[in-house]
Amino acid sequence: MSFLDTLKQWDKASTVADKQEFSEALEIFLSIEEPNSKIYFNIGCLHLLNDDLRDAEKAFDSSICKDEHLAVAFFQRAITYEESLADFQQTLKELRGNQLIDYGALGLRYKLNACEVLHNIALTEAQMGHWEKAQESLVKALDYRTESKLGIIDNALQATLKQKLFKLIGFPSKVLFKPNKHYVAELEKKDYLGKAKVVASVVPQDEFSGFAPLMPQVESGQTFSKPEPERLRALEGEPHTVLYKFVPETSDELAVVPGNVVFVLQKGADNWASVVFNERRGLVPYNYLERLEITMASKQNDVQSRPPSRQPPTRPERKSGLPPCADDRRNTQMKESELADDYCVVKVRYTFTFAILVPRGSSYAMLAEKISEKLSVPANAIVLSLSSEATEQNVIDGGTDMEGVWSRVSDRCITLWCRLAQQTNERVQKESSLLALHSYDSSNPEDLSFHQGDRITLLSKVNQDWLEGEFNGNTGIFPAAFVEEVPANG
Repeated sequence: MSFLDTLKQWDKASTVADKQEFSEALEIFLSIEEPNSKIYFNIGCLHLLNDDLRDAEKAFDSSICKDEHLAVAFFQRAITYEESLADFQQTLKELRGNQLIDYGALGLRYKLNACEVLHNIALTEAQMGHWEKAQESLVKALDYRTESKLGIIDNALQATLKQKLFKLIGFPSKVLFKPNKHYVAELEKKDYLGKAKVVASVVPQDEFSGFAPLMPQVESGQTFSKPEPERLRALEGEPHTVLYKFVPETSDELAVVPGNVVFVLQKGADNWASVVFNERRGLVPYNYLERLEITMASKQNDVQSRPPSRQPPTRPERKSGLPPCADDRRNTQMKESELADDYCVVKVRYTFTFAILVPRGSSYAMLAEKISEKLSVPANAIVLSLSSEATEQNVIDGGTDMEGVWSRVSDRCITLWCRLAQQTNERVQKESSLLALHSYDSSNPEDLSFHQGDRITLLSKVNQDWLEGEFNGNTGIFPAAFVEEVPANG
């Protein structure tokens, strides 16, 4: 579907939703072939209005897949999930220390406030029985509050002091992203020139049944030489003409038909080419193309009008095999219809949420290796569990009966929790301590704040640049460059 068609459907669905006809609006949104992150967000909101939590969760997953910095999508997914702390923390991280994000410029009449995110983080921590952490989050929310939100934060803080739960701050699901109004205004066709009308002719006995252009008046014997064909403005990539119709099978491929002119940016060894067509970029088999020299002459028309062969060449195989993962930053999505029955999606809850694709019934070693590749840590440093509490009954390791784990798969999807354990070659004694060389303060909930001169208990080495430690009853990660190790007798 072209950008113009997507824009028309988006505008039509938004207009229907404004009339409170949400079911019809959802059908229109679902008919869009390649939705962007905002459209997926709208689909998720409409599913929530129908109390369809599973489809809403899938839509918000797709929205984040398309734009992993869309904080409001993390916020909505956190409300949809039963276990929401990780997504609320990621929402706060995407705010990047700002008091709020105003989405009005992006077509959404909504302001996402940091104090509201911290309010919901505190509620989630309170539900887990961590009342002190909940109070700390609400105290931090006071630093980000606005006058209109002051009462909400104060009431929640009073509730935590009495160890009572309070209400979650939700998102108004009837508020949707709308397309750019300037683009929508251009959808209406306008006739700036009006209807052509012949007012003069140089053709003898012309009865105005047609039109012939004015011809130059020259003296007898004078001739004009035809200028050389003018080369068109140089464009990025090498111009090629399409010889055969190509129907894409994945979202990163591009649909083209015979006669289209595309610009090849790069040709891969697997006979696939990265091309640009109508300001869209995608993959097309190179053996479907023929190099073209674009000029203003009729040579171009001759090439385009040449009838293609009846049978197109064989579609080349993709070396990449499976589709890219959701967090590849390549604006591609794993379509559910493309997954074979013997594969399933494992949704991993870490300090952030990500997804991997593994064969159903895989061994623990294969599963741990896939996750370790995502996190860039050794596989033996990973601790997996079936719930957020890594108890002895919930932990998954090499001795776990994996058939019981895979029996939990629903709709080819399973959710696991992950944390990092101390590694054998980097095991840290409990008495090991660090001295803070500089003060470190971060708005990220997973970080550990401290001041210069503080003593920090070292728990583990996350990687070469980051450490995990404990200070004043709090645990978190911090840069290794901010501390130095204290000798045992120091």
